[in-house]
Amino acid sequence: MENTTPSLFDKLSNWLKNSVMVKLLSMGILILLLMIPSNMVESLIRERQNTHEDAVNEISDKWGNAQTISGPIINVPYNTVFTNDEGKRISEVRYAHFLPDELNISGDFDPEIRHRSIYEAVVYKSNIAIEGSFSYPDFSEWNISENDILWKEATITLGISDLRGVKQRLTLNLNGQTIEFNPGLDNHDIQPSGVSVRLPLAESTKQDSGKMSFSMSLKLNGSKEMYFLPFGKETRVSLKSKWKDPSFDGAFLPDSHHVSNKGFDAQWKVFHLNRNYSQKFRGVPAGISESAFGLKFLIPVDNYQKTYRSAKYAILLITLSFTLFFFIEVLNRKRIHPFQYILVGVALCLFYTLLLSLSEYMSFNKAYVLSSLAIIAMIGLYTKTIFSSTKLTLLFTLSLVILYTFIFSIIQMQDYALLLGSIGLFIVLALVMYLSRKINWYGSEK
Repeated sequence: MENTTPSLFDKLSNWLKNSVMVKLLSMGILILLLMIPSNMVESLIRERQNTHEDAVNEISDKWGNAQTISGPIINVPYNTVFTNDEGKRISEVRYAHFLPDELNISGDFDPEIRHRSIYEAVVYKSNIAIEGSFSYPDFSEWNISENDILWKEATITLGISDLRGVKQRLTLNLNGQTIEFNPGLDNHDIQPSGVSVRLPLAESTKQDSGKMSFSMSLKLNGSKEMYFLPFGKETRVSLKSKWKDPSFDGAFLPDSHHVSNKGFDAQWKVFHLNRNYSQKFRGVPAGISESAFGLKFLIPVDNYQKTYRSAKYAILLITLSFTLFFFIEVLNRKRIHPFQYILVGVALCLFYTLLLSLSEYMSFNKAYVLSSLAIIAMIGLYTKTIFSSTKLTLLFTLSLVILYTFIFSIIQMQDYALLLGSIGLFIVLALVMYLSRKINWYGSEK
């Protein structure tokens, strides 16, 4: 009589096929393996973003980079003698810097979008008017001999971070006298690049100790950003443009501003008490760069940032989809092969490459909808052949729709992402606990 007792191998094979714990372990291993392509997708997003930034920088390099205006400043050289580490007496020329009492700046910007291949960059033309006044430089606090002060070599400098953006000859009206700026600076204590003029009438100004009033206009090209340094004892800045998506940035926000579909205008007023350096100093003071303020010309949507944020939820999407697969398999006795899990997981990863590629040609929202619909339709049709049940297929497809909608909501509601995500995960965990209450975790399904 033939022996019908199952062999040890048959028992082991049957246990591997039906054990709930083995299914969970296999699912966990598959999820970990699918993290490899999801991480590759994140690397692809960063690569495309870097390519975009390279294209933007190329446009900016040819047009003019982000600009920072600093000054004007009076710079007076003086001789000083000190003893070095070797005990030798060294004579050196150093500079004292004097900031204006009043500094008024008004600017009108004309931004536009330039393209390099499929990428966009914001550049601008600006008309800037600068006016104000200086007091005569006073060395009395520093105990420097009058004979050591090189009055005739004093200069007035204006810092411009990218001189390639200058689009006119620059002149300074000082006490009614017009002087033309020359490129370059005698010292770089404060400004890395800019223009300068010799300071005239030093002796006569010294005699009457009068104010030195100045004014000038500046046509300047730049890109993305524009900043100013509050060098006046009282600095007033007024800016306006037709650009409707500004971002006010830096150490000081506007005292008043108005933004509409027609553009924006903004006004700042900064006092010398609001910053961490005085009206006159020698050498290189601390805290100057940290006091800059201004604005950024934003392109409304950063598709790469949103795509990268959505890719961060890949593990959540894959885990929840596999969990749903698991419950359908266990509760409805539908046997699903690990390879079918993998195909569904790869399709879920493919969503992010679709989203990335489409978002470079259209808005992120449209790209997300099209990509998610394509993936949901593909997975839905595939699961129809797995489940052989219209009801289960519709249940799984509807669940994917809910998951993609949930993730889209988290991405859009950045300020409430943590709250919304926590509530969503709480609901999912509650459903998992409810559905798993009757599963035989220690034995095979019967």
